[in-house]
Amino acid sequence: MTNETILYRCMQMIWYTLYILESLLLFRFVLRLMGANPEAVFTQVLYGVTSIPLAPFLFVFKTDSLGTSVLEWSTLLAMFVYWFIAIAAVRLLSMGRSVTDAEAEQEIRSQENI
Repeated sequence: MTNETILYRCMQMIWYTLYILESLLLFRFVLRLMGANPEAVFTQVLYGVTSIPLAPFLFVFKTDSLGTSVLEWSTLLAMFVYWFIAIAAVRLLSMGRSVTDAEAEQEIRSQENI
């Protein structure tokens, strides 16, 4: 395997992990917003799985509720932060990619025009 292939596979794993995590957090957000039954097995499993990645963000914002509907701002914050971390990780990995002198020169010139 070449370095390019390894970098590509690492980037794929980062994006795949992000998609799974974002999907789970989105399900949680929608279920809480729609007032899903917290005693249902699916809901309990989903809340249990998402409680770990959501833990650092739980008390950042006040949770708004109306009846059984809950607007969980901390879930939206977590989704944004994990998305940002994934982008940063992929950009960091892409710096390890080999480039030709022509590509480097072109990138430097495009940075000068900013």
